[in-house]
Amino acid sequence: MYRLVLLALLLSWSLAGAQPKPNVSFEWAFAVLSDSASEHNFVSITRDTTLQSGDQFKMMVQLKAECFVYVIYESPSGEISLKFPYDLKQFSNDYKVSKNYYIPRGREWFKLDNNIGRETIYLLASVQRLLDLEVLLSKYAEADVSKKQQLAKDIAGEIRNIRRNYRTFTTLAERPISIGGNVRSLTKAPRERFPDVAGVAIAISAENFYGKTFTIDHK
Repeated sequence: MYRLVLLALLLSWSLAGAQPKPNVSFEWAFAVLSDSASEHNFVSITRDTTLQSGDQFKMMVQLKAECFVYVIYESPSGEISLKFPYDLKQFSNDYKVSKNYYIPRGREWFKLDNNIGRETIYLLASVQRLLDLEVLLSKYAEADVSKKQQLAKDIAGEIRNIRRNYRTFTTLAERPISIGGNVRSLTKAPRERFPDVAGVAIAISAENFYGKTFTIDHK
């Protein structure tokens, strides 16, 4: 009997000390290209930042494991748009591990216009699809203008609920990717006008869920 109790205690200690496994794993890049009088600077964005009208930015997602990544944009006026996946059908027809998905697609970049204010980008990743959020995003995209404001509030509230529900899970790693001994980070843009943002990607891994919010103070 004593041995059984001892074995049970050892097993419980072992399980308590076990490290969570990263079932959410992807590379993420977010960079801005801003002009000065003499040069243009290419900067990796890892936290809230201040940008100017005319600055351009681009993002990239590359899955390292099968998980579901969402990039949602909120404008200064509170308008919501799903930036990734490009549409929700993409999860079924073009969603592959180890493929670079650029936001916006191809060679295009987002450019800040003259409508200043706070802009928000929500980055969410889950081992399961966030179906309630998807329903709200679909309703918003199809809604009349008169209903969009309330639906935008509902989406923001759902994002808060998701993060609250997953708050016990752990981000296991969020680190720059090193290539040939050099860490990809802040850098001046090469001679090409639009460098590849994949060059400043970071590797993110988490247990079940990852969430981060980027606030842009657009001046």
